[in-house]
Amino acid sequence: MSFVRPKKKLGQHFLTDQNIAAKIVDSLGANVPDVLEIGPGMGVLTQFLLQRPELNVHVIEIDTESVEYLKEHFPNLQHIYSEDFLKADITERFAGNFNVIGNFPYNISSQIFFRILKFRNRIPETVGMVQKEVAERIASKHGTKVYGIMSVLLQAFFDIEYLFTVPETVFNPPPKVKSAVIRIRRNQVSELPCNEDLFIKVVKAAFNQRRKMMRNSLREICADLPVEYAEKRPEQLSVNDFVLLTCAIENLKKVQYELRVDQRKH
Repeated sequence: MSFVRPKKKLGQHFLTDQNIAAKIVDSLGANVPDVLEIGPGMGVLTQFLLQRPELNVHVIEIDTESVEYLKEHFPNLQHIYSEDFLKADITERFAGNFNVIGNFPYNISSQIFFRILKFRNRIPETVGMVQKEVAERIASKHGTKVYGIMSVLLQAFFDIEYLFTVPETVFNPPPKVKSAVIRIRRNQVSELPCNEDLFIKVVKAAFNQRRKMMRNSLREICADLPVEYAEKRPEQLSVNDFVLLTCAIENLKKVQYELRVDQRKH
């Protein structure tokens, strides 16, 4: 097999520029030996990963045609998983931590990052190429229009770096938008000082109605929002603000529960 046909349903846009491929691979640190490449396609990144002797390269690919191509053209590639990264518990494949790299399929790039977030304590670093718009959203700070759910949830646990922009012309087929490479590295936050499920719920509820003030968008979660947050819109709150807000809501709910219990006793 000499060529893999890009499949629209899989969101495949194969990178053709070798210099950019090498630059992406060079952006990945060597802090852990195991690395998982998501969606290698015809191995444009894989070839450079295999040139780094300190790395133990694993790849996961849902496209069976690409899997056959990789087996044929990279006989020294020991670990090829013909699976869907979004469904497989890939952590079972590794004894310890592992880094992630990839030219992520555009149609599932956000889902890939949310899955990386789920396994954050096993993944110290990720280098990924995504749509420029997605990269900007992930890296954006509060106070900007693109700041949103992904920004807050990922920045709570990772340091984000927007590395460089990639033009449409270096892909087959060319996408309709520019791409960008970002690097996320696990920060020092081992766990949040609030209930994490509630934190996620608060962030999602706030940005799902981002034009509304917080007192309206969070009404179903907390009817009596702390005054310092009530009149603000979600993009005005930093990641730490969302953490503090969640802590405040937790405390309010606890007080309300204790009051109800006390009323029943009397």
